[in-house]
Amino acid sequence: MQHNYWIYLLIMFGVTYLTRVAPLIIFRNKIENRFIRSFLYYVPYAVLASMTFPAMFFATDYLPAAACGVIAALVAAYMGRGLFTVAVTASAAVYLVSLFSSFFV
Repeated sequence: MQHNYWIYLLIMFGVTYLTRVAPLIIFRNKIENRFIRSFLYYVPYAVLASMTFPAMFFATDYLPAAACGVIAALVAAYMGRGLFTVAVTASAAVYLVSLFSSFFV
């Protein structure tokens, strides 16, 4: 069976193009509804969190270390630290918990 990859490429181009252009065509005027505007404001944060949060628990094989890293990141972020500081804090917490757990196992 022979596949024509140009057809697949054109179909994917069309789907991708329509999903990007459709909002511009549908919503020509400014959105006045407060509920829709507030909903759309939080969509990028929700999508980023839903893609990132599960990956945090599978970044290491030791689940308690991953949980400590997530907790440390949440505490640092709640305290208003920057992204770099939050990442370093979470990494240090995972490293220390993994290091100390190897002494007790």
